[in-house]
Amino acid sequence: MLLANDNSLFVNKKLDCCTVGRFAPSPTGALHTGSLVAAVGSYLMAKHRGGRWLLRLDDLDAPRQVPGMAEDIMRTLELFGLQWDGEVTRQSRHVEEYQRYFKLLQHAGVVYPCGCSRKEIARSTSAPHIGDEGIPYPGTCRVGIKTALAIRSWRVQVPEEEICFSDLRMGCISQVLPVSCGDFVVRRGDGEFAYQLAVVVDDYLSGVNQVVRGEDLLSSTPRQIYLQRLLGFPQPNYCHLPLVTGPDGAKLSKRDSLLSPHVSTGTGREQVLLLAVLRFLGLNPPQELTGAACHAILQWGVIHFTALQLPVQGGTITI
Repeated sequence: MLLANDNSLFVNKKLDCCTVGRFAPSPTGALHTGSLVAAVGSYLMAKHRGGRWLLRLDDLDAPRQVPGMAEDIMRTLELFGLQWDGEVTRQSRHVEEYQRYFKLLQHAGVVYPCGCSRKEIARSTSAPHIGDEGIPYPGTCRVGIKTALAIRSWRVQVPEEEICFSDLRMGCISQVLPVSCGDFVVRRGDGEFAYQLAVVVDDYLSGVNQVVRGEDLLSSTPRQIYLQRLLGFPQPNYCHLPLVTGPDGAKLSKRDSLLSPHVSTGTGREQVLLLAVLRFLGLNPPQELTGAACHAILQWGVIHFTALQLPVQGGTITI
């Protein structure tokens, strides 16, 4: 439910003319080859346009973080010649900003408290079908939470309309939020802010106008676009990269194909893997790059990268 004539609740700001991309890993485990594809893809696309490439650590989920993993991630990126611009930012330092924008949503009347558990949502006979991420929330508490219930989350009301955007690799994408997810969570009952709100605020604060990430995050993009519209934030350009899979065709997990210098047996073969990543992204690096330093390989990739060459499907990376 959009409440202003310009389709936003708050004052819209123009995108910076300079391309600003980012890589935003979570320090809950070491980077793997799928992470490297996302990092390299976002780096090449930003730098190809003469832009900046930022590093953000999505560290809101404190219980799942691994001590020392943030530093491990940064060291791994450096091993592959990936150097970020400016200081590393962390979600944990933006809590006051999340609170600020959450209150704006509250004051606008588009969020409400919810007392439903996951089991109760799963048992709901009014839930029409299984969506992209389970049973869409049926709106049980939209008209008011029962007095006896504790607040388990805060949800944002979603409109009965399509959210559409153009993905640089996948073309036109549309989603009807009530069908795919229903009113979604922006804050948990314990006070912690949900990923969907945090990432939207983070990108806005950093001036990110180009989001390049894995295809597994495609289904969450319409929710983020809806929040951007509510808050009057400019919408970034999106490109969702093909996924790296294991031999069984499944998406890589946090335990697969790890790249950390502390656990990987592939340390010292960064150049070989980097060339394989370029080929995975649709590029054809020349034989002369074999044995070249990572920064030289990346420099070639920056010059020759184009989203038009990205493959339709993902697959395995072998070296």
